Amino acid sequence: MSFHPIIFSGLKNLTGKNYVERVVIKAIKNNIAIFSLHTALDNSWNGVNAMICNKLNLTNRRVLIPKKNTIKKLTTYVPEKHFQNLLSELFKAGAGTIGNYSNCSFSMDGTGSFLGNKESNPIIGSKGELRFEKETLLNVTLPAHKKSDVLESLFKHHPYEEIAYELTTLENNNQHIGMGMIGELETSNSEIEFLKFLKQTMNTSCIRHSKLLEKPIKKVAVLGGSGSFAIPNAIKERADIFITADCKYHDFFKTEDQMLLADIGHYESEQFTKELLVAYLNKKITIFAVLLSQINTNPITYF
Repeated sequence: MSFHPIIFSGLKNLTGKNYVERVVIKAIKNNIAIFSLHTALDNSWNGVNAMICNKLNLTNRRVLIPKKNTIKKLTTYVPEKHFQNLLSELFKAGAGTIGNYSNCSFSMDGTGSFLGNKESNPIIGSKGELRFEKETLLNVTLPAHKKSDVLESLFKHHPYEEIAYELTTLENNNQHIGMGMIGELETSNSEIEFLKFLKQTMNTSCIRHSKLLEKPIKKVAVLGGSGSFAIPNAIKERADIFITADCKYHDFFKTEDQMLLADIGHYESEQFTKELLVAYLNKKITIFAVLLSQINTNPITYF
């Protein structure tokens, strides 16, 4: 398992002409599956940016750029006597969560009607009978990635042969999914003090930074890897410093003296992610030994 994927463009053949092909050939020969979690961990609440926050001891954390269109709402109609069981099963499947809350739902009682044809097999009423049934309208929120699990639970536990339901996407931003994080230091530091702390903590030989502003550092924004696109977001959130990597020359002008921009290096910003992966695997797979590679794959060295 790795954080960074080794394949960034399609492979049309395997001749061993470059390091990517040689690694893939070696993995195939030794029956090794390569599993990379890059983009998912970039957006995870407990991913790359959380590790940076942990190292810097940041508190009051929140996502810098919350991801949109990741919260959905399920609406369905269920007979009153089946309502509580269905709701419980939907919760078990992952429905009912939004932000810091779980088991969220809305319900309203009413009357539904249906008339089954000769091919129908109604669980309530009879074929050819116009039926009026006391039903409950049920709304539950759900994370987009739980859609399949929640619908599977709906189809399994809803009593009707034909289930009327709809899924809509909410406008709410997801507080726990998105790019970057912003948090606070317990106490303010001068720019020089914080840069020294940052350099030592992130084990980097060089920090490229914008002009010192002679302002204390308290609110810190971070985004591991190439994160210059988030400079406007960090400014909007009134960060005192934005820590990221791969900034180009003109990116340092974009701060417009509103905050300090610190480029600590791509590898350096993501180096602790492997600790997260090992901890997770040790917790989830207790019958296998998980080894943490000590090999430094950073292609950049500093003179």
